[in-house]
This record gives sequence, C-alpha cells and structure tokens, in this order.
Amino acid sequence: MKQVMPRGTVQFVSQKTASLSHLDTIRLALEGGCRWVQLRMKDESQEQIVSTAIKVRELCDQYAATFIIDDHVELVEQYHADGVHLGLHDMPISEAREILGNEKIIGGTANDLATIKKHYDNGADYVGLGPFRFTTTKKNLSPILGLDGVKAIGEGMKNGGWHIPIVVIGGINANDIADIMPCNMDGIAISGIVANADNPVNEMKKLLNEINKWKN
Repeated sequence: MKQVMPRGTVQFVSQKTASLSHLDTIRLALEGGCRWVQLRMKDESQEQIVSTAIKVRELCDQYAATFIIDDHVELVEQYHADGVHLGLHDMPISEAREILGNEKIIGGTANDLATIKKHYDNGADYVGLGPFRFTTTKKNLSPILGLDGVKAIGEGMKNGGWHIPIVVIGGINANDIADIMPCNMDGIAISGIVANADNPVNEMKKLLNEINKWKN
C-alpha cells in the first residue's frame, strides 16, 4: 500500500562526500531515525545506480523506511522502490503516473505556486519546494525563495483551498524548522547538513527532534 507523506517528515537526499558513498550517507541517516530517503545519483553510471538501489532497498526494509529514487522512473518497479522524485526537467508527473500507476509515490520539484498547482493537478503525492537558501548540493539552482517566498506559497495554497504535502529543501538547518512549519508546510528535505556533519547520526537526530514538535 502506498505511503502517504505525514506532517513532520524529514526526507534525506543522498550525497557522496570525500569519505562517504551515497549508500553510506543513507545508512547513517536511517541510523539517526530518518524514515524517508531519496537516492539521488546524478553523476553516476547506470550500473552504479542499480547496484546502490538494491542495497538501499534492503536498508529501507530493515528500518521500515520509504525509498524514493530520483529521476529514474524505469528503475522503480524493477528494484521495488516506493516511488520516484522528478525534477523540473525530468519526465512529466502525468507521464510517470501512467507508467507507475496509483500505488507508487511520485514527488516533484517546484520553485513557485504555479508549478506546485500543476503537480497537484497531475497527481503528484508530494512536492520538494526550494531552494530555501543557497546550497551547493544542486547545480543550476532556481531562484532562492527564503522564508518570505515559502510563506507566500503556503498562503497561496490556503487561499486557493487546496493542499499537497510539501517538504522544503535547500540549505536548511534545525533552527529553520520553527519558521518553516507554520507556513502550511509539511516537512523538510536535507542532504549536506547530515552527509557533511562530524556526526551524521546525531545531526539527523537533532533535526528530527525539532520537527517532531510540529507533528499532528
């Protein structure tokens, strides 16, 4: 059965560092309590992505976590991922839904209210909204939203009478959570703050401790 993204979600987006592989960072995030992970390997070979996806599925089964693959719709069924996340220049949400059916999670990237509404209308299950502030994790960065931009988007959904789960991404730290969550947002997506931390497990625990205060 398809998982619904709950309020208070922290999604960890994998990142390779000088000393850690994508698999390592996902494992550490899971050890820290994260239960929603995205395998994002933009600059790796198909063989490396497939090899890692198999191991991430095993880890997510071990921790009862949701496993999302970035971009690669064709790998979702084959490697039993729970869903896919699609960027602004990836396959359209509607096309992915036709391929995957209704039982798989489909998330989409957005930088403005119009794109969020398009994802909502096309059957997306959640949106990754950002960037909140500058981040080196992603190339070709969209315009920085900041807190004012996030707040305006949250108000736009509320005024429009519709809602889709949204995780805010882009240079977020634990201190931002108390500002972000009241803006009609449902969680955060993070990467480098955990992957590059001296103690990634403790950093994830710190983030979860803050966001748990905002769960329903």
